[in-house]
Amino acid sequence: MNWSIFEQKPSIMSSKSAIRTALFSIIGSAVLAVIKGLTGILGNSYALIADAIESTTDIFSSILVLIGLKYSSRPADENHPYGHGKAEALVTFMIVAFLVGSAGIIVYQSIENLQTPHELPKPFTLYVLGGIILFKEFSYQYVRRKGKEANSTSLQADAVHHRADAITSLAAFIGISIALIGGKGYEVADDWAALLAAAVILFNAYNIFRPALAEIMDEHLYDEEVTKIREIAKTVKGVRNTEKCLIRKAGMKYLVDLHARVDGNITVYEGHDISHRLKDCLMKQMPELADVLVHIEPE
Repeated sequence: MNWSIFEQKPSIMSSKSAIRTALFSIIGSAVLAVIKGLTGILGNSYALIADAIESTTDIFSSILVLIGLKYSSRPADENHPYGHGKAEALVTFMIVAFLVGSAGIIVYQSIENLQTPHELPKPFTLYVLGGIILFKEFSYQYVRRKGKEANSTSLQADAVHHRADAITSLAAFIGISIALIGGKGYEVADDWAALLAAAVILFNAYNIFRPALAEIMDEHLYDEEVTKIREIAKTVKGVRNTEKCLIRKAGMKYLVDLHARVDGNITVYEGHDISHRLKDCLMKQMPELADVLVHIEPE
């Protein structure tokens, strides 16, 4: 059996699309980090400055995604016979670390600011934040859709990072609004908003950590794919039924171990021919499969 991963044309196209999406995230986060930082300093908003810090971590996490996508799309070699797809899940762990780190920085800075008297934020910061929230929500939807199309764990994690950024910006918007409406004495609303945003970031970090851990541990999460494989197998001439069907994810693709029941009286050559027809049929109808290892069981 050939276990070379990502040799099919659809997977190459998915990989290129995923890399373009990661580049979009890097450029977008870099531009927003500068805008937030300058607006926070000029507009006297600590929540916006904290938000700029979070966007800065986005840049590095998106760079990690890009590196992970390029590495995980490398074909199998002598040292990695199943390919390099697991690198994607490892990158997702790093993104989680960045999320937790950025939340920690925001918490520390917010507590410091709560203990330090400061002026009210400037009203113009709300207009900037409104535009940032809309752009970040668009980025979340776009990267999430591309991540699902490419079946990329790290891209979907990066999408959650965009949503977390949108939430921190929304929290800053609410905090600044309360501070401006309340006036003197309500300056701390800006800092409490940043603390709330940090809590949301930590919650999102767990939500993207869990599926990545499941992928590394080869946890079974693919009932729909198993059902589809069994249905396709029944259409292949010579296959009477299927038994074991084990699936594990490697990057943007799946590796399948399938036991197929055939007539026990056929020759080895005929059984071998059935297994190849079954594999070819599955990989043609399910391009997300990197390879299928078929074991023939006599009935």
